[in-house]
Amino acid sequence: MAMNGWKKAANPEPGYKKELRFRTDSRHGWYLPAKRLMDVGCSVMGLIFLAPLFVLLAILIKLEDPKGSVFFSQERIGKDGKPFRMYKFRSMVAGAEQLLPELLQQNEVSGAMFKMKADPRITRVGRFLRKTSIDELPQLWNVIKGDMSLVGPRPPLPREVELYSAYDMQRLQVTPGCTGLWQISGRNDVGFEQMVELDLQYIRERSIRKDLQIIVKTVAVLFHSKGAY
Repeated sequence: MAMNGWKKAANPEPGYKKELRFRTDSRHGWYLPAKRLMDVGCSVMGLIFLAPLFVLLAILIKLEDPKGSVFFSQERIGKDGKPFRMYKFRSMVAGAEQLLPELLQQNEVSGAMFKMKADPRITRVGRFLRKTSIDELPQLWNVIKGDMSLVGPRPPLPREVELYSAYDMQRLQVTPGCTGLWQISGRNDVGFEQMVELDLQYIRERSIRKDLQIIVKTVAVLFHSKGAY
């Protein structure tokens, strides 16, 4: 049965990959409440601390493209296939989504993702935001709302989920995150299949300690732009 009306993914070929067996949350009942407490506490403090930066970025975005909005929201697929609106600082020209069909043939990554190094839709300010991942900061609000966690698999687009196999669908069994193993392992330099494997590895091994390690490594990654575009 398709999840929340989304197209059911095709079953993988026999012997393609074994089904992943997740450890049950009942064995580690303290983990999810502790993770949620950490998510909310860190996100609230982050939004307060970063408020001056948000104001500065809003001014820069508006100066370059006065017609567009400061923030950009996009439908993403979360835990158990539930759709939600994910927020970012706008890094593209107004109406960028309408220009995407013309660029799909220039996709530079494999699998159910679209990435393009010289994407003509990205603004000058937006290129800096993406290189530093600052455009992702508004997702702290998604974390407070419960749509996302600080650490977890990145939430995919609906059109990407339609291409998922049953094996790929397993990455939707947990709350998506702002950062994860994919981000600290090369980001766009990592192909789709590798991204899925990293996400499933995280799901198998997740813990508060591992979440904290990923957050610290993410902060270190922000100081260079390798793999970000």
